Amino acid sequence: MTFRQFAYRNVVRNSRIYGAFFMASFFSVAVFFIYSMLMFHPDIERGILGEVSLVGMIGAEIVLVLFTLFFLYYSMSAFLEARSHEFAILLHLGMERRQMNRLVFLETMIIGSGSIIVGIIFGFSFSKFFFMIVREILHLDQLPLYVSWQPFLLTIGVFTSAFVVISFISVYFTRERKLRDLIKGNDYLNKGSTYSKIRAIYGIALILSTYILAFIVANTSLIGLTLLIPFSATFGTYYFFSDSLPCFLDVARGKRKFHWQRYRLLSLAEQTHIMMDNVKMFFVVTMVSTLAFLSVGVLATMSSYTTQYDRLNPLGLVYKGDVDNPYERNHINSLRIQLEEKGLSYHLSRFVVVKQTSSFTHNEVEVFRESDMNVLLSSFSYPLLDLAPGEAVFIPYSEDSLKKLKNRVVHTILEENSIPITIDSVYPKIIFPGSIVSVNSIIISDEDFAKLVKPIINKNVEQPVYHLFTFYIPQWMETKDIGSDIDEIAVSQYFKKKGKFSPFYFENAGLHYSYILATYSLFTLVGVLVATVFLLAAGSFIYFKLHTSLEREKRKFDVLKRMGLTDTELKKLVNRHLFPQFFLPWGVAMMHSAFAFLMVQSILKDIANISIVKEVFFAFGFFVLIQVIYFYLIRWRYISHIRS
Repeated sequence: MTFRQFAYRNVVRNSRIYGAFFMASFFSVAVFFIYSMLMFHPDIERGILGEVSLVGMIGAEIVLVLFTLFFLYYSMSAFLEARSHEFAILLHLGMERRQMNRLVFLETMIIGSGSIIVGIIFGFSFSKFFFMIVREILHLDQLPLYVSWQPFLLTIGVFTSAFVVISFISVYFTRERKLRDLIKGNDYLNKGSTYSKIRAIYGIALILSTYILAFIVANTSLIGLTLLIPFSATFGTYYFFSDSLPCFLDVARGKRKFHWQRYRLLSLAEQTHIMMDNVKMFFVVTMVSTLAFLSVGVLATMSSYTTQYDRLNPLGLVYKGDVDNPYERNHINSLRIQLEEKGLSYHLSRFVVVKQTSSFTHNEVEVFRESDMNVLLSSFSYPLLDLAPGEAVFIPYSEDSLKKLKNRVVHTILEENSIPITIDSVYPKIIFPGSIVSVNSIIISDEDFAKLVKPIINKNVEQPVYHLFTFYIPQWMETKDIGSDIDEIAVSQYFKKKGKFSPFYFENAGLHYSYILATYSLFTLVGVLVATVFLLAAGSFIYFKLHTSLEREKRKFDVLKRMGLTDTELKKLVNRHLFPQFFLPWGVAMMHSAFAFLMVQSILKDIANISIVKEVFFAFGFFVLIQVIYFYLIRWRYISHIRS
């Protein structure tokens, strides 16, 4: 038998240990290859969405490569630890260190080559299906399957280099171990393992400070504090697992009444050993799981915005321009013709909006006429207004403003024309998108509006009087192609005026929604696949650690069974043994993510007035379900190995 055959048979003989590593590796290769196929596609760079997709693919590739390097290193370290007895025997029989290093390198490259080949085959097989989805998302006419050397060469080069680098790094750390340490296996790691009470306090303090910072950012405008949160969360999490938890367990073991119970005595002793032995594993699983939660949480945020876009943008097309806008007539006629040619029904409303100075706030206020507003409200089938002279109502600019202005009463004077009014209510529905009206917008009666002969006299105010045209279109999602020529003119006017206001502003809700929906759908594909790799790796870390200590656990439970441990008691002890390893890191990760989303929710409330609570709660529930299923699957395999 040659040396290469010996390495190959070692891989086959240890297939149970290498199985999860191979699955996670080939899945990472497959996802990387699919992204590479999309990144190098000749048709993908058409239009703005093509550029967005290219950025998303490159970002996903970088994240996958960096994470895969870390994952491979950690996995190889676990495997080499699990086979320490085997290496000790080979060295004791006369194998040189150089030969053992070569053996590890060959075994790693055999597994790596297999995962690269299977991953590329698997990825290419699903590329056509992936292209069909992306074609619909990016609204491309076609996105055919193609064959190019670039994705194949990039994937092979990146992952071959990754396996080579990890092999050398793993071998370097392995050769530092002495023969007697290899014979002892994991046992030598536990000698001298201790914790520091000062670091235990640091761990709790850093995690609490992270949550306090997130709460402060959520309730103030101190966005700069977010830069401190990742650092405090990372160091706090590591100290929490390395020192805080062992300290708590040590205190619990000191409470005799609490400690000296039937199952608690064994479980606390075991958990102390597990915590000291698996600090890095708990830390890694927590941080990886947090990244997965945040990835899906960001997607949930985008999903919330897309589902609430219709409610936040009730109008299909909005055209806003100066009173002397030279393009107004042609643009409005063009929009009407395009809508009629497309067969879309619409309801056009025209407003003349006058800006005044309020004596109550001394700020500008936009004033709408009652009859103009009733024309738009009738198209919505909303309740009409009936205002007497001197009466006015607020126009809501967001859902929060409905609550804030509901019971507010303001007595003011429109200073330029000396018109006293009383604003004692807010219209109970969202009428305009938040980008169209200011936060100080009111509706007054026709009689009062006729008296507004003098607009605001402040020279710093743009458009003291402007015209507003609104198109209410029931099928507004189909308007994405309407008014594209007007958009181009608006951009050219902006640059001609060197950043000053264009004589008109045009907003197409259907076009904006198509961009938002396509971007969200694309990043959903990217995020879900990346999050899946993260979750698969997080579960694999626990799987690897369990198998590195499986023989020792079998001996421990064999002794307990000889002492009279029943099968039911065995299952209870296994539950107490496995449960913290699976759910403690996920619990900490969920706490980190929950405070992160609290901060994101507050920012989104101020920017877009949307809520992500329901989406995040659903995502967390889905993750918990996956983890419970994975826990019982591993528990079943673990018990079967213990019994055998």
